[in-house]
Amino acid sequence: MDPDQAEADWTRGPGPDAVFAQFLAAGEFRIQCCEACGSHVFYPRLTCSHCGSVALRWVRPSGRGVVHAVSIVNRRSDQGGPYNVVLVDLQEGPRMMGRVDGQPQDAIRIGLRVKARVGCGAGGQPCVVFDADGDAGDRAGP
Repeated sequence: MDPDQAEADWTRGPGPDAVFAQFLAAGEFRIQCCEACGSHVFYPRLTCSHCGSVALRWVRPSGRGVVHAVSIVNRRSDQGGPYNVVLVDLQEGPRMMGRVDGQPQDAIRIGLRVKARVGCGAGGQPCVVFDADGDAGDRAGP
């Protein structure tokens, strides 16, 4: 497709949230990258939150990140027990919300290195979840 036509069509087709959900349904975690300024963008958008360009493309991020904040939500065991909610700073720059699986709740802390994967949400729908990243060691920063 000719670049002028692609720019004219940026508002046609499924919205960025729907495209993100389609990637997750296919088992792929993708975020947007701006072709104008090179910044990575998350939450999915029509325009770059850094420069305003509409030249966003979908890319596979490394998936690596660092826990920026964590909250443990306590529930009774008959309601599923406690779960965590984390903010993760991705290596590419964006911050996103998720959960860390496969770790005791008291092991999930600020600075924990994690790696994203597509998992299941509470309703069974695909979502991004994080696992502790044993390959990253104890280096500081994402």
